[in-house]
Amino acid sequence: MAKRVIISVTNDLSNDQRVHRVATALMEMGFEVCLVGRLRRKSLPLVPRPYSTRRIRYLFETGKLFYAAYAFRMFWWLLFQRADILLANDMDTLLPNFLVAKLRGKKLVYDSHEYWTEVPELTDRPSTRAVWLKLEQWLFPRVDAAMTVNESIAEIYSKLYNKKVHVVRNLPFTSVAANSPTKQEKLLIYQGALNIGRGIELMIEAMRFLPDYQLVIAGFGSIEDPLRKLAAARPFAKQIRFTGFIHPEDLKIETGKAALGMSLEADKGASYHFALPNKLFDYIQAGVPVLVSALPEMQRIVDTYRVGESLSPAERSPEQLADRIKGICENVDKYSAYLTNCQYAAKLLNWENEKTRLKEVFAGMAD
Repeated sequence: MAKRVIISVTNDLSNDQRVHRVATALMEMGFEVCLVGRLRRKSLPLVPRPYSTRRIRYLFETGKLFYAAYAFRMFWWLLFQRADILLANDMDTLLPNFLVAKLRGKKLVYDSHEYWTEVPELTDRPSTRAVWLKLEQWLFPRVDAAMTVNESIAEIYSKLYNKKVHVVRNLPFTSVAANSPTKQEKLLIYQGALNIGRGIELMIEAMRFLPDYQLVIAGFGSIEDPLRKLAAARPFAKQIRFTGFIHPEDLKIETGKAALGMSLEADKGASYHFALPNKLFDYIQAGVPVLVSALPEMQRIVDTYRVGESLSPAERSPEQLADRIKGICENVDKYSAYLTNCQYAAKLLNWENEKTRLKEVFAGMAD
């Protein structure tokens, strides 16, 4: 009988492409996989998956009461499930997985999608952060295997907890969307979560200086309503389109139409400082040059593959951002080189190559 891996998340499974890729790769390695998340009041129906899924409804959807309810209910649910390996994604899932793994003598793998205790939502609330940090300090050294999304975060965790941390980057499946025949010369795109510190307000305000351009904001999140109101109040509102949630396959098509993809996270805490967003790789895979924040991990990709440019902290004004956008999109020779480099990078920066790193994490566990 195949060994069974239960993967835990606190999202509703509708838009977590990293976890989906990990689940399918584990199936290819011979594991039986079950992915468990939560069912929210506004959750969309799930598309069919090749592995089993379960969504649990909680009385509370946000805040401390949600996390308490999640830990309690997930503990009891996991306790009575057939499982050989538990895979916890991010710190908010780790406690119940750890307790069940120790009680039942099961393997525990931890996947940290970011530098969790340094996200802006926690750094702005020091007392809450202190609780999560204590939990991390207790649990992280005790997991059987750990992985994260880039070299910088892996190095930090390794030094903090004297533990090997594997790197499995957020790379997309190979796409056929590169050089889309529907590409529009002056279409800009931001895809991903609409949360604080992502530079989306800056993108909106820059449209004042880009009258010939359009901006697509593809995604949803905690500040979606304020962003929509901000855009609607501007005289250039017709240049900006919000898509809300969009199915990943449809998003590939939408992204492939764009001339430039943006990932302009602010240097707001260590988590953002060392961020390597999956949107960066989605842009490259779609054949779309990029403009990113001049932060270490994103800068490393831009410098290595020359697929676009970076925006320094001194340039984070709407007018300067607009100038950089025009400098990329309206310089024919430069832009052509970035397009060519995207095609080359897409052949290397994809999940088909990256999943070999995941196999190293789970090596021997399928036996």
